[in-house]
Amino acid sequence: MIHKVTLIPGDGIGPEVSTAAKKCIEATGVKIEWEELIAGEGAIKKWGMPLPKEVLKSIKKNKVGLKGPIITPVGKGFRSVNVQLRQELNLFACVRPAKSFKGVRSKFKDIDLVVIRENTEDLYAGIEFKAGSLETKKLIKKIQDLQDKKIRVNSAISIKPISKFASERIVRFAFEYALKNNRKKITVVHKANIMKFTDGLFLDTARKVSKEYEHKLKFEEVIVDNMSMQLVQKPENFDCLVLPNLYGDIISDLCAGLVGGLGIAAGANFGQGLALFEPVHGAAPKYAGFNKVNPTAMILSGVLMLRYLNEQVAADKLEDAVKEVIKEGRFVTYDLKANRDDPTSVGTQEMAEAICQKLR
Repeated sequence: MIHKVTLIPGDGIGPEVSTAAKKCIEATGVKIEWEELIAGEGAIKKWGMPLPKEVLKSIKKNKVGLKGPIITPVGKGFRSVNVQLRQELNLFACVRPAKSFKGVRSKFKDIDLVVIRENTEDLYAGIEFKAGSLETKKLIKKIQDLQDKKIRVNSAISIKPISKFASERIVRFAFEYALKNNRKKITVVHKANIMKFTDGLFLDTARKVSKEYEHKLKFEEVIVDNMSMQLVQKPENFDCLVLPNLYGDIISDLCAGLVGGLGIAAGANFGQGLALFEPVHGAAPKYAGFNKVNPTAMILSGVLMLRYLNEQVAADKLEDAVKEVIKEGRFVTYDLKANRDDPTSVGTQEMAEAICQKLR
């Protein structure tokens, strides 16, 4: 069977890690017909926009996409293409596993966590008002008319929408994911003690959904700041975490830190009949073109893609090949060496080739 997949190489180091992942996926023997399209800074230069409609059309047509990291300007410029893709395609569930690999330097071992993050709402919904604008002044006045709350005149404002529909959808997804993947427990993470209406709705919805699964899975609830502390004290107590958008983004990076960093952190985004796979790390433009960075996160995102395509044997083989190369520690990038200045470290493509050799 030939699978049609949209490939978005991305910005910065994106094209390098995308090439490495593509090479490794093809080495499994799975037949992929790649449809390569650009988004991000390259698309702005060519088309005048960061996310051309052709990219969305391609993913909708092929149903599956593999994406390298795309640069998101800080505090200015265009909005995150990553967030825009999730919203435009209604990819409501972000799944980010965090799993220990022998050979990766970390203060922890035997970590096996999955962060499941709601992708469409919360403070990432993009509903923002610029400080000093006429719209913001009107909004501040309206809020002060409705509530006895003082907002400084020169404030910028972001709106945090949390709906029952999206909350129920992501929590149910988390329970079903846990059952399908033989997980044991769901932990809902929130700040409902302070944000009683938004996070309160998310938590209340999670409690109601959990009752449908109470004989199949354990369920607990933890406040997000306490969760951050517990994860670095006793991560073995947790399994699957389900969170609103912003907390999910932050906690998934924390979990990546538990297993050695973003270099091995894979990610997947799921919607109704659509899926987009991508590494958690950013585009790191200062390393672009040096054949230096670790391709593992992008390759492991490819593993998640193969599982989604029901190519389980190929996915297992590729994951095992990655594990072997990292455990051996010979043909790995500088960040996976005991000494980051080790002259025996190899480049991005050389590490990918070592993984391919394990598959041949």
